Amino acid sequence: MVEHQGYPERADRQDDEALSNGRLSFATLASALDHSGPDHGALDLGAPSGTVAGPAVDPHAVTIGIVHLGVGAFHRAHQAVVTEDAAAATGETTWGILGVTQRSTTVLDQLAPQDGLYGVLTPGPDAPSLRIVGSVRDVAFPGTDTARILAAIAAPTTHVVSLTVTEKGYRTRPDGALDVTDPDVVVDQAAFRAEIDGTSGATVHDEHGHPAEVVPARSPIGLLVRGLALRYAESGAPVTVLSCDNIVRNGHVVQRLVTQFIEAVVTDDDSTGLRTWLASCVTFPCTVVDRIVPATTDAHRAAAQALTGVRDEALVVGEPFLQWVVEDRFAGPRPAWERAGATFTDDVTPFEQAKLRMLNGTHCLLAYLGALAGHRFVADAVADPDLAAAARELLLDDVVPTLVAPPGVDLAEYAESILRRFADPSTGHTTVQVAIDGSTKLPIRLLGTVADRLAAGSVPNGAARAVAAWIVFVARGTTFAGAPLVLDDPLAPVLRAAATGPDAGPDTGPDAGLVARMLALRQVFPATLAEHAGFRATVELHVTELLGRFDT
Repeated sequence: MVEHQGYPERADRQDDEALSNGRLSFATLASALDHSGPDHGALDLGAPSGTVAGPAVDPHAVTIGIVHLGVGAFHRAHQAVVTEDAAAATGETTWGILGVTQRSTTVLDQLAPQDGLYGVLTPGPDAPSLRIVGSVRDVAFPGTDTARILAAIAAPTTHVVSLTVTEKGYRTRPDGALDVTDPDVVVDQAAFRAEIDGTSGATVHDEHGHPAEVVPARSPIGLLVRGLALRYAESGAPVTVLSCDNIVRNGHVVQRLVTQFIEAVVTDDDSTGLRTWLASCVTFPCTVVDRIVPATTDAHRAAAQALTGVRDEALVVGEPFLQWVVEDRFAGPRPAWERAGATFTDDVTPFEQAKLRMLNGTHCLLAYLGALAGHRFVADAVADPDLAAAARELLLDDVVPTLVAPPGVDLAEYAESILRRFADPSTGHTTVQVAIDGSTKLPIRLLGTVADRLAAGSVPNGAARAVAAWIVFVARGTTFAGAPLVLDDPLAPVLRAAATGPDAGPDTGPDAGLVARMLALRQVFPATLAEHAGFRATVELHVTELLGRFDT
Protein backbone atom coordinates (compact mmCIF):
# COMPACT_ATOMS: atom_id res chain seq x y z
CA MET A 1 0.00 0.00 0.00
CA VAL A 2 1.24 3.50 -0.81
CA GLU A 3 1.46 5.77 2.21
CA HIS A 4 -1.00 8.65 1.65
CA GLN A 5 0.47 11.73 3.35
CA GLY A 6 -2.47 13.79 4.56
CA TYR A 7 -5.07 11.10 3.89
CA PRO A 8 -3.92 8.01 5.85
CA GLU A 9 -7.36 6.99 7.09
CA ARG A 10 -8.67 6.80 3.53
CA ALA A 11 -5.66 5.18 1.90
CA ASP A 12 -6.78 1.57 1.55
CA ARG A 13 -10.27 2.48 0.38
CA GLN A 14 -9.00 5.05 -2.08
CA ASP A 15 -6.44 2.66 -3.60
CA ASP A 16 -9.19 0.14 -4.25
CA GLU A 17 -11.62 2.72 -5.59
CA ALA A 18 -9.04 4.40 -7.80
CA LEU A 19 -7.99 1.12 -9.38
CA SER A 20 -11.58 0.09 -9.98
CA ASN A 21 -12.93 3.36 -11.34
CA GLY A 22 -9.87 4.62 -13.20
CA ARG A 23 -9.59 7.89 -11.27
CA LEU A 24 -6.34 9.82 -10.76
CA SER A 25 -4.68 8.98 -7.44
CA PHE A 26 -1.42 7.66 -6.06
CA ALA A 27 -2.55 4.20 -7.13
CA THR A 28 -3.01 5.22 -10.78
CA LEU A 29 -0.31 7.90 -11.08
CA ALA A 30 2.32 5.67 -12.67
CA SER A 31 -0.07 4.37 -15.32
CA ALA A 32 -1.29 7.93 -16.02
CA LEU A 33 2.25 9.09 -16.68
CA ASP A 34 3.00 6.08 -18.90
CA HIS A 35 -0.25 6.29 -20.85
CA SER A 36 -0.12 6.94 -24.59
CA GLY A 37 -3.49 8.49 -25.33
CA PRO A 38 -5.64 8.13 -28.44
CA ASP A 39 -6.28 10.84 -30.98
CA HIS A 40 -8.23 13.66 -29.34
CA GLY A 41 -7.98 16.27 -32.09
CA ALA A 42 -11.75 16.41 -32.39
CA LEU A 43 -11.89 18.11 -28.99
CA ASP A 44 -10.51 21.32 -30.54
CA LEU A 45 -7.90 21.57 -27.81
CA GLY A 46 -4.88 20.95 -29.99
CA ALA A 47 -3.22 18.33 -32.14
CA PRO A 48 -3.72 14.58 -31.61
CA SER A 49 -0.73 14.28 -29.30
CA GLY A 50 0.21 16.08 -26.13
CA THR A 51 2.61 15.91 -23.22
CA VAL A 52 2.08 14.77 -19.64
CA ALA A 53 4.36 15.59 -16.73
CA GLY A 54 4.19 14.21 -13.23
CA PRO A 55 4.58 16.01 -9.91
CA ALA A 56 7.83 17.95 -9.80
CA VAL A 57 8.38 16.75 -6.22
CA ASP A 58 7.49 13.34 -4.84
CA PRO A 59 4.23 14.07 -3.00
CA HIS A 60 4.84 11.20 -0.58
CA ALA A 61 7.80 13.12 0.84
CA VAL A 62 6.07 16.47 1.16
CA THR A 63 4.88 17.82 4.50
CA ILE A 64 2.57 20.76 5.06
CA GLY A 65 4.08 24.21 5.50
CA ILE A 66 1.32 26.34 3.96
CA VAL A 67 -2.36 26.62 4.84
CA HIS A 68 -4.34 28.08 1.96
CA LEU A 69 -7.86 29.43 2.43
CA GLY A 70 -9.85 29.15 -0.79
CA VAL A 71 -8.42 26.17 -2.65
CA GLY A 72 -10.33 26.88 -5.85
CA ALA A 73 -9.27 26.53 -9.46
CA PHE A 74 -7.19 29.70 -9.51
CA HIS A 75 -5.02 28.70 -6.57
CA ARG A 76 -4.50 25.23 -7.98
CA ALA A 77 -3.43 26.63 -11.36
CA HIS A 78 -1.29 29.40 -9.91
CA GLN A 79 0.27 29.45 -6.43
CA ALA A 80 0.19 25.67 -5.98
CA VAL A 81 2.07 25.22 -9.27
CA VAL A 82 4.70 27.85 -8.45
CA THR A 83 5.10 26.38 -4.97
CA GLU A 84 5.80 22.92 -6.35
CA ASP A 85 8.27 24.30 -8.90
CA ALA A 86 10.07 26.25 -6.17
CA ALA A 87 10.34 23.11 -4.06
CA ALA A 88 11.71 21.22 -7.04
CA ALA A 89 14.32 23.93 -7.64
CA THR A 90 15.59 23.79 -4.05
CA GLY A 91 14.91 20.18 -3.10
CA GLU A 92 12.79 21.27 -0.13
CA THR A 93 9.90 19.02 0.92
CA THR A 94 8.34 21.16 3.66
CA TRP A 95 6.07 23.32 1.50
CA GLY A 96 3.05 21.10 1.03
CA ILE A 97 -0.32 22.82 1.14
CA LEU A 98 -3.38 22.22 3.29
CA GLY A 99 -6.13 23.52 1.03
CA VAL A 100 -9.21 24.86 2.79
CA THR A 101 -12.50 25.02 0.92
CA GLN A 102 -15.00 27.78 1.54
CA ARG A 103 -18.76 27.25 1.45
CA SER A 104 -19.05 23.70 0.17
CA THR A 105 -17.30 20.35 0.08
CA THR A 106 -17.02 20.33 -3.72
CA VAL A 107 -13.24 20.70 -3.92
CA LEU A 108 -12.78 18.32 -1.00
CA ASP A 109 -14.89 15.73 -2.83
CA GLN A 110 -12.78 16.28 -5.94
CA LEU A 111 -9.34 16.12 -4.34
CA ALA A 112 -9.62 13.76 -1.38
CA PRO A 113 -10.33 10.59 -3.42
CA GLN A 114 -7.38 11.59 -5.65
CA ASP A 115 -4.89 11.93 -2.78
CA GLY A 116 -4.70 15.65 -3.54
CA LEU A 117 -3.42 15.03 -7.06
CA TYR A 118 -4.89 17.00 -9.94
CA GLY A 119 -3.96 18.04 -13.44
CA VAL A 120 -3.38 21.49 -14.90
CA LEU A 121 -4.30 21.40 -18.57
CA THR A 122 -2.71 24.05 -20.78
CA PRO A 123 -4.28 24.16 -24.25
CA GLY A 124 -1.88 25.15 -27.00
CA PRO A 125 -1.82 25.91 -30.71
CA ASP A 126 -0.17 22.58 -31.51
CA ALA A 127 -1.09 20.27 -28.64
CA PRO A 128 -2.29 20.53 -25.08
CA SER A 129 0.06 19.87 -22.22
CA LEU A 130 -0.87 18.43 -18.86
CA ARG A 131 1.04 18.44 -15.63
CA ILE A 132 -0.05 16.55 -12.55
CA VAL A 133 0.51 18.60 -9.42
CA GLY A 134 1.10 17.11 -5.97
CA SER A 135 1.72 20.14 -3.78
CA VAL A 136 -1.77 20.05 -2.21
CA ARG A 137 -1.24 17.44 0.49
CA ASP A 138 -4.53 17.72 2.33
CA VAL A 139 -7.93 19.35 1.98
CA ALA A 140 -10.31 20.45 4.69
CA PHE A 141 -13.82 21.89 4.88
CA PRO A 142 -14.54 24.31 7.75
CA GLY A 143 -18.03 22.88 8.18
CA THR A 144 -16.52 19.66 9.53
CA ASP A 145 -12.79 20.31 9.93
CA THR A 146 -12.46 23.66 11.68
CA ALA A 147 -10.49 22.17 14.59
CA ARG A 148 -7.99 20.59 12.20
CA ILE A 149 -7.62 23.83 10.22
CA LEU A 150 -7.06 25.89 13.37
CA ALA A 151 -4.46 23.38 14.52
CA ALA A 152 -2.68 23.61 11.17
CA ILE A 153 -2.58 27.42 11.27
CA ALA A 154 -1.22 27.20 14.81
CA ALA A 155 1.43 24.58 14.00
CA PRO A 156 5.00 25.99 14.16
CA THR A 157 5.76 24.05 10.97
CA THR A 158 3.26 26.23 9.10
CA HIS A 159 5.03 29.38 7.93
CA VAL A 160 2.54 30.85 5.44
CA VAL A 161 -1.25 31.22 5.54
CA SER A 162 -2.40 32.32 2.09
CA LEU A 163 -5.81 33.29 0.75
CA THR A 164 -7.77 33.45 -2.50
CA VAL A 165 -11.32 34.05 -1.33
CA THR A 166 -12.43 36.74 -3.86
CA GLU A 167 -13.77 40.20 -3.03
CA LYS A 168 -17.07 38.83 -1.71
CA GLY A 169 -15.37 36.38 0.60
CA TYR A 170 -13.93 39.11 2.78
CA ARG A 171 -17.43 40.19 3.93
CA THR A 172 -16.86 43.92 3.80
CA ARG A 173 -19.20 46.89 3.82
CA PRO A 174 -19.31 49.29 0.87
CA ASP A 175 -16.71 51.46 2.63
CA GLY A 176 -14.30 48.49 2.80
CA ALA A 177 -14.62 47.89 6.54
CA LEU A 178 -15.45 44.46 7.92
CA ASP A 179 -19.19 43.90 8.00
CA VAL A 180 -19.57 42.94 11.65
CA THR A 181 -23.30 42.40 11.08
CA ASP A 182 -22.74 39.67 8.50
CA PRO A 183 -24.33 36.53 10.00
CA ASP A 184 -21.26 34.40 9.34
CA VAL A 185 -18.93 36.98 10.84
CA VAL A 186 -21.19 37.20 13.91
CA VAL A 187 -20.92 33.42 14.41
CA ASP A 188 -17.14 33.51 14.12
CA GLN A 189 -16.86 36.45 16.51
CA ALA A 190 -18.87 34.59 19.15
CA ALA A 191 -16.70 31.51 18.68
CA PHE A 192 -13.53 33.61 18.90
CA ARG A 193 -14.75 35.23 22.11
CA ALA A 194 -15.50 31.85 23.65
CA GLU A 195 -12.16 30.39 22.54
CA ILE A 196 -10.01 33.16 23.99
CA ASP A 197 -12.07 33.02 27.18
CA GLY A 198 -11.67 29.25 27.37
CA THR A 199 -15.46 28.79 27.49
CA SER A 200 -16.03 27.06 24.15
CA GLY A 201 -17.28 23.96 25.95
CA ALA A 202 -15.32 21.56 23.78
CA THR A 203 -14.83 18.17 25.40
CA VAL A 204 -13.25 16.14 22.60
CA HIS A 205 -9.65 16.69 21.51
CA ASP A 206 -7.86 15.58 18.38
CA GLU A 207 -4.56 13.70 18.26
CA HIS A 208 -2.68 16.96 18.84
CA GLY A 209 -4.66 17.86 21.93
CA HIS A 210 -6.72 20.59 20.25
CA PRO A 211 -10.46 20.88 20.84
CA ALA A 212 -12.22 18.82 18.19
CA GLU A 213 -15.72 20.02 18.94
CA VAL A 214 -15.49 23.68 18.02
CA VAL A 215 -17.97 25.95 16.33
CA PRO A 216 -17.44 25.54 12.56
CA ALA A 217 -15.90 28.64 11.01
CA ARG A 218 -18.18 30.50 8.65
CA SER A 219 -16.00 33.27 7.19
CA PRO A 220 -12.38 33.33 5.96
CA ILE A 221 -11.38 36.24 8.19
CA GLY A 222 -13.03 34.59 11.18
CA LEU A 223 -11.20 31.34 10.50
CA LEU A 224 -7.92 33.18 10.02
CA VAL A 225 -8.22 35.20 13.25
CA ARG A 226 -9.19 32.15 15.28
CA GLY A 227 -6.20 30.27 13.90
CA LEU A 228 -3.82 33.15 14.56
CA ALA A 229 -5.11 33.50 18.11
CA LEU A 230 -4.49 29.81 18.72
CA ARG A 231 -0.98 30.15 17.29
CA TYR A 232 -0.27 33.07 19.60
CA ALA A 233 -1.55 31.13 22.61
CA GLU A 234 0.39 27.95 21.83
CA SER A 235 3.77 29.01 20.47
CA GLY A 236 3.80 32.59 19.29
CA ALA A 237 5.81 31.49 16.27
CA PRO A 238 6.03 34.11 13.49
CA VAL A 239 3.86 33.58 10.41
CA THR A 240 3.12 35.32 7.11
CA VAL A 241 -0.43 35.94 5.90
CA LEU A 242 -0.39 36.22 2.11
CA SER A 243 -3.47 37.38 0.21
CA CYS A 244 -3.51 36.41 -3.47
CA ASP A 245 -6.81 38.07 -4.40
CA ASN A 246 -7.32 40.69 -7.10
CA ILE A 247 -7.76 43.47 -4.58
CA VAL A 248 -5.78 46.69 -4.41
CA ARG A 249 -3.17 46.44 -1.63
CA ASN A 250 -4.57 43.06 -0.73
CA GLY A 251 -2.17 42.49 2.15
CA HIS A 252 -3.15 45.77 3.78
CA VAL A 253 -6.82 44.89 3.31
CA VAL A 254 -6.45 41.57 5.13
CA GLN A 255 -4.41 43.12 7.93
CA ARG A 256 -7.06 45.79 8.44
CA LEU A 257 -9.89 43.25 8.47
CA VAL A 258 -8.07 41.05 10.97
CA THR A 259 -7.62 44.05 13.25
CA GLN A 260 -11.26 45.10 12.88
CA PHE A 261 -12.45 41.58 13.64
CA ILE A 262 -10.45 41.50 16.87
CA GLU A 263 -11.42 45.02 17.91
CA ALA A 264 -15.10 44.21 17.46
CA VAL A 265 -14.84 41.33 19.92
CA VAL A 266 -12.35 42.20 22.66
CA THR A 267 -11.27 45.33 24.49
CA ASP A 268 -7.82 46.84 24.15
CA ASP A 269 -6.76 45.41 27.50
CA ASP A 270 -7.98 41.94 26.58
CA SER A 271 -6.21 41.92 23.23
CA THR A 272 -2.95 43.72 24.08
CA GLY A 273 -0.81 40.59 23.93
CA LEU A 274 -2.42 39.24 20.77
CA ARG A 275 -2.23 42.59 18.98
CA THR A 276 1.38 43.13 20.02
CA TRP A 277 2.25 39.69 18.64
CA LEU A 278 0.39 40.42 15.41
CA ALA A 279 2.31 43.67 14.98
CA SER A 280 5.71 42.14 15.68
CA CYS A 281 5.47 38.54 14.44
CA VAL A 282 2.88 38.48 11.63
CA THR A 283 3.33 40.15 8.25
CA PHE A 284 0.80 40.74 5.49
CA PRO A 285 2.67 41.22 2.19
CA CYS A 286 0.84 42.47 -0.89
CA THR A 287 0.81 40.44 -4.08
CA VAL A 288 -0.21 40.64 -7.73
CA VAL A 289 -1.41 37.47 -9.41
CA ASP A 290 -2.24 36.85 -13.04
CA ARG A 291 -3.22 33.77 -14.99
CA ILE A 292 -6.39 33.17 -16.95
CA VAL A 293 -8.06 30.11 -15.44
CA PRO A 294 -11.29 29.39 -17.33
CA ALA A 295 -13.97 27.07 -16.06
CA THR A 296 -13.15 23.40 -16.63
CA THR A 297 -15.48 21.83 -19.19
CA ASP A 298 -16.35 18.26 -20.12
CA ALA A 299 -14.18 18.72 -23.22
CA HIS A 300 -11.22 19.62 -21.03
CA ARG A 301 -11.78 16.57 -18.83
CA ALA A 302 -12.04 14.36 -21.91
CA ALA A 303 -8.79 15.77 -23.29
CA ALA A 304 -7.02 15.14 -19.99
CA GLN A 305 -8.36 11.61 -19.79
CA ALA A 306 -7.20 10.96 -23.35
CA LEU A 307 -3.71 12.00 -22.34
CA THR A 308 -3.55 10.01 -19.09
CA GLY A 309 -6.12 7.24 -19.34
CA VAL A 310 -7.63 8.20 -15.97
CA ARG A 311 -10.42 10.51 -14.84
CA ASP A 312 -9.51 13.71 -13.05
CA GLU A 313 -12.44 15.27 -11.21
CA ALA A 314 -10.20 18.07 -9.88
CA LEU A 315 -8.75 19.14 -13.24
CA VAL A 316 -8.11 22.85 -13.78
CA VAL A 317 -7.21 24.73 -16.95
CA GLY A 318 -4.67 27.53 -17.26
CA GLU A 319 -3.25 29.63 -20.05
CA PRO A 320 0.52 29.48 -20.67
CA PHE A 321 1.05 32.93 -19.14
CA LEU A 322 1.59 33.17 -15.37
CA GLN A 323 2.66 36.15 -13.28
CA TRP A 324 3.17 36.47 -9.56
CA VAL A 325 4.59 39.60 -7.97
CA VAL A 326 5.18 39.46 -4.21
CA GLU A 327 6.16 42.12 -1.71
CA ASP A 328 9.32 40.82 -0.02
CA ARG A 329 8.11 41.12 3.57
CA PHE A 330 7.94 37.76 5.31
CA ALA A 331 7.87 36.95 8.98
CA GLY A 332 9.77 33.70 8.61
CA PRO A 333 10.77 31.06 6.07
CA ARG A 334 9.08 30.93 2.67
CA PRO A 335 9.36 28.87 -0.50
CA ALA A 336 11.94 30.08 -3.02
CA TRP A 337 9.17 31.21 -5.35
CA GLU A 338 11.59 33.42 -7.26
CA ARG A 339 13.26 30.19 -8.45
CA ALA A 340 9.95 29.37 -10.14
CA GLY A 341 9.40 32.71 -11.87
CA ALA A 342 7.85 34.91 -9.16
CA THR A 343 9.00 38.51 -8.90
CA PHE A 344 9.92 39.88 -5.48
CA THR A 345 9.84 43.62 -4.96
CA ASP A 346 9.74 46.25 -2.24
CA ASP A 347 6.61 47.80 -3.76
CA VAL A 348 4.01 45.95 -5.82
CA THR A 349 2.02 49.11 -6.59
CA PRO A 350 3.22 49.71 -10.19
CA PHE A 351 2.61 46.06 -11.11
CA GLU A 352 -0.73 46.07 -9.31
CA GLN A 353 -2.03 49.21 -10.99
CA ALA A 354 -0.95 48.05 -14.43
CA LYS A 355 -2.57 44.66 -14.02
CA LEU A 356 -5.83 45.79 -12.40
CA ARG A 357 -6.44 48.76 -14.67
CA MET A 358 -5.13 47.37 -17.94
CA LEU A 359 -5.88 43.65 -17.87
CA ASN A 360 -8.84 43.49 -15.48
CA GLY A 361 -10.38 46.77 -16.60
CA THR A 362 -10.25 45.75 -20.25
CA HIS A 363 -11.63 42.34 -19.35
CA CYS A 364 -14.67 44.09 -17.85
CA LEU A 365 -15.19 46.28 -20.91
CA LEU A 366 -15.03 43.28 -23.25
CA ALA A 367 -17.31 41.26 -20.97
CA TYR A 368 -20.16 43.77 -20.89
CA LEU A 369 -19.89 45.01 -24.47
CA GLY A 370 -19.31 41.47 -25.69
CA ALA A 371 -22.23 39.99 -23.75
CA LEU A 372 -24.61 42.67 -25.04
CA ALA A 373 -23.43 42.00 -28.60
CA GLY A 374 -24.14 38.29 -28.17
CA HIS A 375 -20.52 37.13 -28.01
CA ARG A 376 -20.30 34.09 -25.77
CA PHE A 377 -16.53 34.14 -25.31
CA VAL A 378 -14.10 36.97 -24.58
CA ALA A 379 -12.04 35.75 -27.54
CA ASP A 380 -15.05 36.38 -29.80
CA ALA A 381 -15.40 39.87 -28.36
CA VAL A 382 -11.73 40.69 -29.12
CA ALA A 383 -12.25 39.41 -32.66
CA ASP A 384 -15.01 42.02 -33.12
CA PRO A 385 -13.19 45.02 -34.69
CA ASP A 386 -15.38 47.58 -32.94
CA LEU A 387 -14.83 46.01 -29.53
CA ALA A 388 -11.10 45.60 -30.12
CA ALA A 389 -10.92 49.30 -30.97
CA ALA A 390 -12.85 50.14 -27.80
CA ALA A 391 -10.40 48.03 -25.80
CA ARG A 392 -7.38 49.77 -27.29
CA GLU A 393 -8.90 53.17 -26.59
CA LEU A 394 -9.43 52.23 -22.95
CA LEU A 395 -5.92 50.81 -22.64
CA LEU A 396 -3.86 53.42 -24.46
CA ASP A 397 -5.87 56.64 -24.15
CA ASP A 398 -7.34 56.20 -20.68
CA VAL A 399 -5.33 53.78 -18.58
CA VAL A 400 -1.69 54.14 -19.67
CA PRO A 401 -1.55 57.89 -18.85
CA THR A 402 -2.51 57.09 -15.24
CA LEU A 403 0.30 54.59 -14.66
CA VAL A 404 3.93 54.49 -13.70
CA ALA A 405 5.48 51.68 -15.72
CA PRO A 406 6.82 48.82 -13.58
CA PRO A 407 10.56 48.20 -13.97
CA GLY A 408 11.29 46.63 -17.33
CA VAL A 409 7.70 46.86 -18.61
CA ASP A 410 6.69 48.63 -21.85
CA LEU A 411 3.04 49.52 -21.23
CA ALA A 412 2.12 49.76 -24.91
CA GLU A 413 3.48 46.26 -25.53
CA TYR A 414 1.81 45.05 -22.35
CA ALA A 415 -1.48 46.35 -23.75
CA GLU A 416 -1.05 44.39 -26.96
CA SER A 417 -0.02 41.27 -25.04
CA ILE A 418 -3.25 41.52 -23.05
CA LEU A 419 -5.32 41.58 -26.21
CA ARG A 420 -3.37 38.63 -27.63
CA ARG A 421 -4.08 36.65 -24.47
CA PHE A 422 -7.76 37.53 -24.56
CA ALA A 423 -7.91 36.54 -28.23
CA ASP A 424 -6.76 32.99 -27.50
CA PRO A 425 -9.91 30.87 -27.91
CA SER A 426 -8.47 28.00 -25.91
CA THR A 427 -8.77 29.92 -22.63
CA GLY A 428 -12.55 29.66 -22.93
CA HIS A 429 -13.43 32.65 -20.74
CA THR A 430 -17.08 33.51 -21.29
CA THR A 431 -18.26 37.09 -21.24
CA VAL A 432 -20.96 36.29 -18.70
CA GLN A 433 -18.39 34.63 -16.43
CA VAL A 434 -16.22 37.74 -16.43
CA ALA A 435 -19.31 39.93 -15.95
CA ILE A 436 -20.01 38.44 -12.51
CA ASP A 437 -19.81 40.80 -9.50
CA GLY A 438 -19.61 43.99 -11.52
CA SER A 439 -20.55 46.19 -8.57
CA THR A 440 -17.41 45.08 -6.74
CA LYS A 441 -15.14 44.93 -9.79
CA LEU A 442 -15.83 48.33 -11.35
CA PRO A 443 -14.56 50.41 -8.42
CA ILE A 444 -11.29 48.47 -8.39
CA ARG A 445 -10.71 47.94 -12.09
CA LEU A 446 -12.21 50.96 -13.86
CA LEU A 447 -13.19 53.80 -11.58
CA GLY A 448 -9.65 54.55 -10.40
CA THR A 449 -8.76 55.24 -14.02
CA VAL A 450 -11.81 57.50 -14.32
CA ALA A 451 -10.89 59.45 -11.19
CA ASP A 452 -7.28 59.97 -12.27
CA ARG A 453 -8.22 61.12 -15.77
CA LEU A 454 -10.86 63.52 -14.46
CA ALA A 455 -8.32 64.92 -12.00
CA ALA A 456 -5.99 65.50 -14.95
CA GLY A 457 -8.73 67.42 -16.76
CA SER A 458 -9.70 64.75 -19.29
CA VAL A 459 -12.91 62.74 -19.57
CA PRO A 460 -11.98 59.08 -20.27
CA ASN A 461 -14.20 58.06 -23.17
CA GLY A 462 -13.24 54.37 -23.17
CA ALA A 463 -13.81 53.96 -19.46
CA ALA A 464 -17.13 55.80 -19.73
CA ARG A 465 -18.15 53.36 -22.46
CA ALA A 466 -17.30 50.43 -20.17
CA VAL A 467 -19.42 51.92 -17.36
CA ALA A 468 -22.25 52.48 -19.81
CA ALA A 469 -22.06 48.86 -20.99
CA TRP A 470 -22.35 47.67 -17.38
CA ILE A 471 -25.37 49.92 -16.78
CA VAL A 472 -27.13 48.59 -19.88
CA PHE A 473 -26.16 45.00 -19.01
CA VAL A 474 -27.83 45.45 -15.63
CA ALA A 475 -30.84 47.40 -16.90
CA ARG A 476 -31.80 45.25 -19.86
CA GLY A 477 -30.61 41.79 -18.84
CA THR A 478 -30.53 40.59 -22.45
CA THR A 479 -28.32 40.74 -25.51
CA PHE A 480 -29.19 43.22 -28.24
CA ALA A 481 -30.98 40.33 -29.94
CA GLY A 482 -33.02 39.47 -26.83
CA ALA A 483 -31.19 36.44 -25.41
CA PRO A 484 -31.22 36.49 -21.57
CA LEU A 485 -28.15 37.53 -19.61
CA VAL A 486 -27.77 36.49 -15.97
CA LEU A 487 -27.01 39.18 -13.38
CA ASP A 488 -24.79 37.52 -10.77
CA ASP A 489 -23.87 40.25 -8.31
CA PRO A 490 -23.92 40.70 -4.53
CA LEU A 491 -25.95 43.88 -5.05
CA ALA A 492 -28.31 42.35 -7.60
CA PRO A 493 -31.57 43.42 -5.85
CA VAL A 494 -30.24 46.96 -5.35
CA LEU A 495 -29.06 47.16 -8.95
CA ARG A 496 -32.36 45.92 -10.34
CA ALA A 497 -34.28 48.43 -8.24
CA ALA A 498 -32.09 51.29 -9.45
CA ALA A 499 -32.41 50.17 -13.05
CA THR A 500 -36.20 50.10 -12.90
CA GLY A 501 -37.71 53.24 -14.34
CA PRO A 502 -37.52 55.48 -17.41
CA ASP A 503 -34.37 55.47 -19.51
CA ALA A 504 -34.43 59.23 -20.03
CA GLY A 505 -34.94 61.89 -17.39
CA PRO A 506 -33.28 64.60 -15.30
CA ASP A 507 -30.11 64.15 -13.29
CA THR A 508 -31.96 64.25 -9.97
CA GLY A 509 -35.43 63.84 -8.52
CA PRO A 510 -38.09 61.14 -8.65
CA ASP A 511 -38.11 61.07 -12.45
CA ALA A 512 -34.33 60.80 -12.84
CA GLY A 513 -33.12 58.87 -15.85
CA LEU A 514 -31.33 55.52 -15.90
CA VAL A 515 -27.79 56.90 -15.84
CA ALA A 516 -28.56 59.25 -12.96
CA ARG A 517 -30.15 56.48 -10.92
CA MET A 518 -27.26 54.10 -11.47
CA LEU A 519 -24.54 56.69 -10.83
CA ALA A 520 -26.32 57.55 -7.58
CA LEU A 521 -25.41 54.12 -6.20
CA ARG A 522 -22.77 55.10 -3.67
CA GLN A 523 -21.92 51.43 -3.12
CA VAL A 524 -20.35 51.63 -6.59
CA PHE A 525 -19.74 55.23 -7.66
CA PRO A 526 -18.16 57.90 -5.43
CA ALA A 527 -19.87 61.27 -5.54
CA THR A 528 -16.89 62.99 -7.18
CA LEU A 529 -17.31 60.77 -10.25
CA ALA A 530 -21.08 60.55 -10.31
CA GLU A 531 -21.52 64.32 -10.08
CA HIS A 532 -18.90 65.22 -12.69
CA ALA A 533 -20.90 66.76 -15.50
CA GLY A 534 -18.51 65.73 -18.27
CA PHE A 535 -18.27 62.12 -17.14
CA ARG A 536 -22.02 61.84 -16.60
CA ALA A 537 -22.70 63.27 -20.07
CA THR A 538 -20.25 60.86 -21.71
CA VAL A 539 -21.75 57.85 -19.95
CA GLU A 540 -25.22 59.09 -20.98
CA LEU A 541 -24.08 59.34 -24.60
CA HIS A 542 -22.83 55.74 -24.64
CA VAL A 543 -25.88 54.39 -22.80
CA THR A 544 -28.16 56.04 -25.34
CA GLU A 545 -26.16 54.53 -28.20
CA LEU A 546 -26.23 51.05 -26.65
CA LEU A 547 -29.95 51.19 -25.86
CA GLY A 548 -30.60 52.11 -29.47
CA ARG A 549 -29.12 48.80 -30.62
CA PHE A 550 -31.75 46.59 -29.02
CA ASP A 551 -34.17 44.87 -31.38
CA THR A 552 -37.62 46.39 -31.27
